[in-house]
Amino acid sequence: VRIVLATRPDERLGTDEVWDKSEAALEEGIKDKGLPYEIAEGEGAFYGPKIEFHLKDALGRPWQLGTMQADFNLPERFDLSYVGKDNTAHRPVMLHRAILGSVERFYGVLIEHVGGAFPTWIAPEQVTLLTISEKFNDFALEAKAELEAAGIRVITDLTDDKLGAKVRRGRLMRIPYLGVIGEKEVEARGLAVRSRDENKDIGLMPLTDFIARVRAESLPPSQRKA
Repeated sequence: VRIVLATRPDERLGTDEVWDKSEAALEEGIKDKGLPYEIAEGEGAFYGPKIEFHLKDALGRPWQLGTMQADFNLPERFDLSYVGKDNTAHRPVMLHRAILGSVERFYGVLIEHVGGAFPTWIAPEQVTLLTISEKFNDFALEAKAELEAAGIRVITDLTDDKLGAKVRRGRLMRIPYLGVIGEKEVEARGLAVRSRDENKDIGLMPLTDFIARVRAESLPPSQRKA
Protein backbone atom coordinates (compact mmCIF):
# COMPACT_ATOMS: atom_id res chain seq x y z
CA VAL A 1 0.00 0.00 0.00
CA ARG A 2 1.31 3.42 -0.98
CA ILE A 3 0.13 6.29 1.24
CA VAL A 4 -0.14 9.80 -0.17
CA LEU A 5 -0.99 13.06 1.59
CA ALA A 6 -2.74 15.28 -0.96
CA THR A 7 -2.48 18.97 -0.06
CA ARG A 8 -4.36 22.19 -0.94
CA PRO A 9 -5.23 22.84 -4.59
CA ASP A 10 -5.08 26.30 -6.15
CA GLU A 11 -8.86 26.64 -6.17
CA ARG A 12 -10.18 25.89 -2.71
CA LEU A 13 -12.51 26.90 0.08
CA GLY A 14 -11.33 28.31 3.39
CA THR A 15 -8.36 30.25 4.66
CA ASP A 16 -4.72 29.23 4.66
CA GLU A 17 -4.93 29.00 8.44
CA VAL A 18 -7.67 26.36 8.18
CA TRP A 19 -5.72 24.44 5.53
CA ASP A 20 -2.56 24.54 7.63
CA LYS A 21 -4.50 23.03 10.51
CA SER A 22 -6.12 20.34 8.34
CA GLU A 23 -2.91 19.26 6.62
CA ALA A 24 -1.02 19.18 9.92
CA ALA A 25 -3.72 17.00 11.51
CA LEU A 26 -3.58 14.39 8.73
CA GLU A 27 0.21 14.38 8.57
CA GLU A 28 0.43 13.97 12.33
CA GLY A 29 -1.92 10.99 12.12
CA ILE A 30 0.28 9.25 9.53
CA LYS A 31 3.46 9.95 11.48
CA ASP A 32 1.85 8.75 14.70
CA LYS A 33 1.36 5.34 13.06
CA GLY A 34 4.94 5.30 11.81
CA LEU A 35 3.84 4.83 8.20
CA PRO A 36 5.87 5.92 5.16
CA TYR A 37 4.10 8.44 2.95
CA GLU A 38 4.50 10.87 0.09
CA ILE A 39 3.26 14.42 -0.44
CA ALA A 40 1.12 15.19 -3.51
CA GLU A 41 1.15 18.97 -3.72
CA GLY A 42 -2.12 20.51 -4.90
CA GLU A 43 -3.97 17.18 -5.22
CA GLY A 44 -6.38 17.67 -2.30
CA ALA A 45 -10.13 18.24 -2.63
CA PHE A 46 -11.37 21.83 -2.87
CA TYR A 47 -12.74 21.61 0.70
CA GLY A 48 -9.85 19.85 2.44
CA PRO A 49 -6.67 17.75 2.24
CA LYS A 50 -6.82 13.97 2.16
CA ILE A 51 -4.86 10.81 2.78
CA GLU A 52 -4.99 8.47 -0.21
CA PHE A 53 -4.32 4.75 -0.15
CA HIS A 54 -2.98 3.39 -3.45
CA LEU A 55 -2.95 -0.35 -4.16
CA LYS A 56 -1.49 -2.22 -7.12
CA ASP A 57 -3.57 -4.56 -9.24
CA ALA A 58 -2.50 -7.90 -10.70
CA LEU A 59 -0.61 -6.08 -13.47
CA GLY A 60 1.25 -3.82 -11.06
CA ARG A 61 -0.80 -0.74 -11.91
CA PRO A 62 -1.51 1.61 -8.97
CA TRP A 63 -5.10 2.56 -8.13
CA GLN A 64 -6.33 5.03 -5.55
CA LEU A 65 -8.87 3.27 -3.35
CA GLY A 66 -9.51 4.34 0.25
CA THR A 67 -9.30 7.98 1.36
CA MET A 68 -9.49 9.94 4.61
CA GLN A 69 -10.20 13.67 4.51
CA ALA A 70 -10.15 16.23 7.31
CA ASP A 71 -12.67 18.98 6.62
CA PHE A 72 -12.70 22.16 8.69
CA ASN A 73 -14.52 24.11 5.98
CA LEU A 74 -17.96 22.51 5.68
CA PRO A 75 -18.72 22.60 9.43
CA GLU A 76 -18.06 26.34 9.20
CA ARG A 77 -20.18 26.83 6.08
CA PHE A 78 -23.09 24.83 7.53
CA ASP A 79 -22.66 26.46 10.94
CA LEU A 80 -22.39 23.09 12.69
CA SER A 81 -21.77 22.92 16.42
CA TYR A 82 -21.96 20.63 19.42
CA VAL A 83 -22.10 21.21 23.16
CA GLY A 84 -18.92 20.13 24.90
CA LYS A 85 -18.29 19.04 28.48
CA ASP A 86 -17.95 22.70 29.39
CA ASN A 87 -21.56 23.25 28.25
CA THR A 88 -20.49 25.65 25.51
CA ALA A 89 -20.78 25.34 21.74
CA HIS A 90 -17.79 24.05 19.76
CA ARG A 91 -17.16 23.71 16.04
CA PRO A 92 -16.66 20.05 15.01
CA VAL A 93 -14.20 18.68 12.49
CA MET A 94 -15.79 16.67 9.70
CA LEU A 95 -14.06 13.49 8.52
CA HIS A 96 -14.81 12.11 5.06
CA ARG A 97 -13.85 8.44 5.13
CA ALA A 98 -14.14 6.19 2.08
CA ILE A 99 -12.79 2.82 3.21
CA LEU A 100 -13.06 1.19 -0.22
CA GLY A 101 -13.06 4.31 -2.35
CA SER A 102 -15.07 3.65 -5.50
CA VAL A 103 -16.77 0.30 -4.84
CA GLU A 104 -16.70 -0.61 -8.54
CA ARG A 105 -12.99 0.15 -8.79
CA PHE A 106 -12.27 -1.77 -5.58
CA TYR A 107 -14.04 -4.90 -6.78
CA GLY A 108 -12.39 -4.63 -10.18
CA VAL A 109 -8.95 -4.60 -8.53
CA LEU A 110 -9.96 -7.43 -6.17
CA ILE A 111 -11.27 -9.67 -8.97
CA GLU A 112 -8.10 -9.15 -10.99
CA HIS A 113 -5.93 -9.72 -7.93
CA VAL A 114 -7.46 -13.11 -7.07
CA GLY A 115 -8.11 -14.09 -10.69
CA GLY A 116 -11.75 -14.75 -9.84
CA ALA A 117 -10.74 -17.26 -7.14
CA PHE A 118 -12.22 -15.45 -4.15
CA PRO A 119 -11.14 -16.62 -0.69
CA THR A 120 -13.76 -18.85 0.93
CA TRP A 121 -15.00 -16.12 3.27
CA ILE A 122 -16.05 -13.78 0.43
CA ALA A 123 -16.69 -16.27 -2.39
CA PRO A 124 -20.22 -15.77 -3.80
CA GLU A 125 -20.59 -19.58 -3.83
CA GLN A 126 -18.42 -21.47 -1.38
CA VAL A 127 -19.44 -25.02 -2.26
CA THR A 128 -20.94 -26.81 -5.24
CA LEU A 129 -22.41 -30.29 -4.84
CA LEU A 130 -21.98 -32.66 -7.78
CA THR A 131 -23.90 -35.91 -8.12
CA ILE A 132 -22.57 -38.94 -9.98
CA SER A 133 -26.08 -39.78 -11.15
CA GLU A 134 -29.62 -38.56 -10.60
CA LYS A 135 -30.37 -41.25 -8.00
CA PHE A 136 -28.19 -39.30 -5.56
CA ASN A 137 -29.99 -35.99 -6.12
CA ASP A 138 -32.21 -36.36 -3.05
CA PHE A 139 -29.21 -36.60 -0.73
CA ALA A 140 -27.58 -33.67 -2.53
CA LEU A 141 -30.62 -31.54 -1.74
CA GLU A 142 -30.55 -32.72 1.89
CA ALA A 143 -26.87 -31.83 2.14
CA LYS A 144 -27.54 -28.46 0.51
CA ALA A 145 -30.21 -27.69 3.10
CA GLU A 146 -27.84 -28.59 5.97
CA LEU A 147 -25.06 -26.45 4.53
CA GLU A 148 -27.41 -23.50 4.02
CA ALA A 149 -28.74 -23.88 7.57
CA ALA A 150 -25.13 -23.48 8.73
CA GLY A 151 -24.82 -20.24 6.76
CA ILE A 152 -22.76 -21.70 3.91
CA ARG A 153 -23.33 -20.48 0.35
CA VAL A 154 -23.87 -23.60 -1.74
CA ILE A 155 -25.14 -24.55 -5.19
CA THR A 156 -25.85 -27.93 -6.78
CA ASP A 157 -25.13 -29.38 -10.20
CA LEU A 158 -27.82 -32.03 -10.72
CA THR A 159 -27.58 -32.08 -14.50
CA ASP A 160 -27.27 -35.26 -16.56
CA ASP A 161 -23.71 -34.35 -17.58
CA LYS A 162 -20.88 -36.73 -16.82
CA LEU A 163 -19.04 -36.16 -13.56
CA GLY A 164 -15.89 -34.98 -15.36
CA ALA A 165 -17.86 -32.21 -17.06
CA LYS A 166 -19.40 -31.14 -13.75
CA VAL A 167 -15.99 -31.02 -12.08
CA ARG A 168 -14.55 -28.93 -14.92
CA ARG A 169 -17.49 -26.55 -14.69
CA GLY A 170 -17.02 -26.13 -10.94
CA ARG A 171 -13.30 -25.54 -11.34
CA LEU A 172 -13.86 -22.94 -14.07
CA MET A 173 -16.23 -21.14 -11.68
CA ARG A 174 -13.35 -20.99 -9.15
CA ILE A 175 -15.58 -22.34 -6.37
CA PRO A 176 -13.48 -23.12 -3.26
CA TYR A 177 -14.94 -26.58 -2.63
CA LEU A 178 -16.44 -29.28 -4.82
CA GLY A 179 -18.44 -31.96 -3.03
CA VAL A 180 -19.00 -35.12 -5.07
CA ILE A 181 -21.87 -37.39 -4.07
CA GLY A 182 -22.13 -41.06 -4.97
CA GLU A 183 -23.20 -44.25 -3.24
CA LYS A 184 -20.37 -44.26 -0.66
CA GLU A 185 -21.04 -40.64 0.26
CA VAL A 186 -24.77 -41.27 0.74
CA GLU A 187 -24.08 -44.28 2.97
CA ALA A 188 -21.57 -42.28 5.04
CA ARG A 189 -23.65 -39.07 4.96
CA GLY A 190 -20.63 -37.24 3.68
CA LEU A 191 -18.97 -35.72 0.63
CA ALA A 192 -15.94 -36.55 -1.48
CA VAL A 193 -14.31 -33.14 -1.17
CA ARG A 194 -11.94 -31.38 -3.55
CA SER A 195 -10.23 -28.18 -2.39
CA ARG A 196 -9.48 -25.48 -4.93
CA ASP A 197 -6.86 -23.77 -2.78
CA GLU A 198 -5.03 -26.99 -1.87
CA ASN A 199 -5.49 -28.23 -5.46
CA LYS A 200 -6.16 -31.77 -4.33
CA ASP A 201 -8.84 -34.27 -3.38
CA ILE A 202 -9.28 -34.30 0.38
CA GLY A 203 -11.37 -37.46 0.24
CA LEU A 204 -14.52 -38.52 2.02
CA MET A 205 -15.53 -36.16 4.83
CA PRO A 206 -18.57 -36.51 7.09
CA LEU A 207 -20.98 -33.69 6.38
CA THR A 208 -20.65 -32.34 9.94
CA ASP A 209 -16.85 -32.16 9.65
CA PHE A 210 -17.07 -30.45 6.28
CA ILE A 211 -19.52 -27.88 7.61
CA ALA A 212 -17.16 -27.10 10.50
CA ARG A 213 -14.25 -26.65 8.08
CA VAL A 214 -16.09 -24.27 5.75
CA ARG A 215 -17.58 -22.29 8.64
CA ALA A 216 -14.09 -21.75 10.05
CA GLU A 217 -12.87 -20.49 6.67
CA SER A 218 -15.95 -18.27 6.35
CA LEU A 219 -14.73 -16.02 9.16
CA PRO A 220 -12.87 -12.86 8.11
CA PRO A 221 -9.11 -13.32 8.72
CA SER A 222 -9.21 -10.77 11.55
CA GLN A 223 -11.67 -12.97 13.48
CA ARG A 224 -9.81 -16.27 13.16
CA LYS A 225 -7.83 -17.80 15.96
CA ALA A 226 -4.06 -17.64 15.50
